[in-house]
Amino acid sequence: MDSELELEVEEQESGRNPLRERMKQLEAENAALKARADEAASAARELAFVKAGVDPNLPVAKYFVKAYDGELTADAIRAAAIEAAIIHDTKAAEKDAWDRTSKVASGNNSEPPVDLMTRIGKATSQAEIEMLLSEARQAQQPY
Repeated sequence: MDSELELEVEEQESGRNPLRERMKQLEAENAALKARADEAASAARELAFVKAGVDPNLPVAKYFVKAYDGELTADAIRAAAIEAAIIHDTKAAEKDAWDRTSKVASGNNSEPPVDLMTRIGKATSQAEIEMLLSEARQAQQPY
């Protein structure tokens, strides 16, 4: 009981409430911890995209990262990024390159020449045209 009286006397004399001051201090600490938790979640999300092979510095990737709402696993992000043409399926491209190399090495190079202009004419999207042009550039580069 004496401590309550002392607290009331101290509060009246100093004009401040120690409990309210402590509450303000705890609220400030809570806000700081929430900000750090948000930063950690943001960093974990960015790391998941980097692990999936998405370059966060590309302008189109920034929009993809903001809009993505699927699982935050590397495989799920990679699949969505390939579907959105943010990244290319390197495994499929490598397999195609090895297949072409094997055909050339075995002398079975019976693939007809590709008529690029016909394929571009049949393209239905800008992304498809860009993919065709990328393939043509790769075909011209010596290995």
